[in-house]
Amino acid sequence: MEKIVSELIRKPLPLVSVVLSFYNEATILNELVSRLRNVMRGEIERITISGYELIFVNDASNDNSLEILKAELATGQDLVVVDMSNNFGVSECVLAGMQISKGDLVVYLDADLQDPPEVIPELIEKWHADPDVEVVYTTRLSRAGEHPLKLLITHLGYKFINWTSEIKFPLNSGDFKLLSRRVVTELLQIKEKKPYLRGLVSWIGFKQSQVFYHRAERHDGRENTKRPAFSTRVIKYALDSAIISFSDTPLKASLLIGFLISLASILYIGVVLVQKLMGVSVPGLSAVMAAVLLLGGMNLFMIGIMGLYVNIIFLNSRERPDYIISKVYSFDNRRIP
Repeated sequence: MEKIVSELIRKPLPLVSVVLSFYNEATILNELVSRLRNVMRGEIERITISGYELIFVNDASNDNSLEILKAELATGQDLVVVDMSNNFGVSECVLAGMQISKGDLVVYLDADLQDPPEVIPELIEKWHADPDVEVVYTTRLSRAGEHPLKLLITHLGYKFINWTSEIKFPLNSGDFKLLSRRVVTELLQIKEKKPYLRGLVSWIGFKQSQVFYHRAERHDGRENTKRPAFSTRVIKYALDSAIISFSDTPLKASLLIGFLISLASILYIGVVLVQKLMGVSVPGLSAVMAAVLLLGGMNLFMIGIMGLYVNIIFLNSRERPDYIISKVYSFDNRRIP
């Protein structure tokens, strides 16, 4: 341990910003703040960081989460609370926290204590160990309290996204990462609607390192996820953000399917003409109806795929901001950038 500390002393000690997006987490916020402070103060004592700030981004919660954090502001000069004007989503709120942050390093993680704050020192140590590393991401070895069916669906979902995508996502790696200021600056320059943060961090590239951990159950005993695996919001998020934003495979697949159906139709017409010339009666209203329904369904399916891409073009053409910050509460009277 003394050898590690002595090596770290010779490197510039970073200021670390910890960013957490939350929605209705009143039952665990006090515990979360306490554990984060213990971890980050321990890192200062180990001389691995020069200081830290905890940035909580309130995604328009309708419980008393904001009041709890405003009370925590008075207990230490390390807290920043970003209040959003509306419910924008996790990725958007994390980007808002990054915009407010001042750290040389930014760590972002879920606010439900499933991502243990006690893993943060491992991320910092990984970053210190290699001067070329710009991203340290985490990979879950286990996920306590998760239903096996949900784990299977999630695993297959990542496999499918990797198969169709132009970039490769680390399996079982979520929104618990350490980013250098260089990577954060690049992320904030991307003006993309419905940002898929996991994908964007992989797309940006740079040298990345990995830390393994065991994901915990929710601290307050509630269901581990607020959204079931088959919820419309999860499916919409997967389609719009993960697949459509990073892959043109659905368009290529629709082109291939259209070609195969057209080829089969031409062959069928040839068969019908040959039978007609041979004087063979070809009854088949049911066959004709089945073919019409099949072709009609395939056309609608392909139009729907193209519609998803057109929708992304439409969203980007409107040039609305991804998020709007309503107010910032902080120990240093920080202003909205």
